[in-house]
Amino acid sequence: MKANGKTVKEILQNLPKDREEAFNKLHNIIVKNLPKGFEAAISYGGLGYVVPHTIYPAGYHCKPSEPLPFAGIASQKNSINFYHMGIYADSILLNWFVSEYPKYCKQKLDMGKSCIRFKKFEEIPYELIGKLMQKITVKEWINIYEKNLKK
Repeated sequence: MKANGKTVKEILQNLPKDREEAFNKLHNIIVKNLPKGFEAAISYGGLGYVVPHTIYPAGYHCKPSEPLPFAGIASQKNSINFYHMGIYADSILLNWFVSEYPKYCKQKLDMGKSCIRFKKFEEIPYELIGKLMQKITVKEWINIYEKNLKK
């Protein structure tokens, strides 16, 4: 489902009413906990949290005109999805997140490689997402990205 808007503000203003509160709360907790250098932006047509070209001019290798993605959120058909590239690229971080998740949420973890799906919006573990966002600095993310890119 493509985001409805061409700016972060437009996306946040054009959410389905039943998702507005949870989605905005998730966005706010992410922004509040983003390490210095990351910024909220449009990433591949959706709401992303990226390393801007001013810090990483090469951009994303798949599409260099796009800033380097780090995380994102999307309103999908049956869920609000949270994407975090760090848990996909760093097994230690993934293991930490998976072990912490049950401490913050009663729902079974519904997760793909970098995608966590929340079907019950009242069960989104905002505090845990905030802690996850603090775990990787921009410099660390660039190093992880470049290391994995060269494989």
